[in-house]
Amino acid sequence: MLNRIRYFIRKPLQIPIVIISKLPYFNFIRQTSDYQCRISFELWLVHKILNIGNNKEAYWPVHYTSTIVNPKNIYAGIDTCPGLMKGCYIQGKGKIYIGDYTQIASNVIIVSANHDMYDTRIHIEKTVNIGKYCWLGAGSMIMPGVILGDFTIVGAGSVVTKSFPNGHCVIAGNPAKIIKNLETDKCIPFKNKYEYNGYIPSDKFEYYRKKHLNV
Repeated sequence: MLNRIRYFIRKPLQIPIVIISKLPYFNFIRQTSDYQCRISFELWLVHKILNIGNNKEAYWPVHYTSTIVNPKNIYAGIDTCPGLMKGCYIQGKGKIYIGDYTQIASNVIIVSANHDMYDTRIHIEKTVNIGKYCWLGAGSMIMPGVILGDFTIVGAGSVVTKSFPNGHCVIAGNPAKIIKNLETDKCIPFKNKYEYNGYIPSDKFEYYRKKHLNV
């Protein structure tokens, strides 16, 4: 499906897209070109206009194969786009906070609520906090109530059931445990020239957050 969309967008509309993308509204296309979570016109169109994947309410770009539940309960930091990669499930029944420049690979699951063991109609909500400059490997799962400090790397396929609030570590396994501590002086807190929370310039994000979000 996406290949067909790409054909119809790139070929007949190539010149109009170049012109449209230069409008001030689309600054995020040009100014996120060096982002880890780069936003293209094609991605914006599929997500926000065509609404393929039914994730239109998310204020950050989301791949059409990913699922975002309750985006108003999710804080996505600068250059952080949960669900941008394929097959993710980000469930914000509780609240989720993800810090700046945190990267989330394909098929990652983050859940902030789980069923009550005695009555599955009831959800028990617990806030998830993931720090800045983290890296969640492909297929990893972050369970309700987990706190991950800055510079936490989660190995692919890991199931994180407890918190690692100090960060600066590599965790892996099921359940995840520390397999390596990082040297803090080697962890680089970089910044992009232009800063965006999803599609929103960061200097305007607090206004958007107070008006539209629950986090």
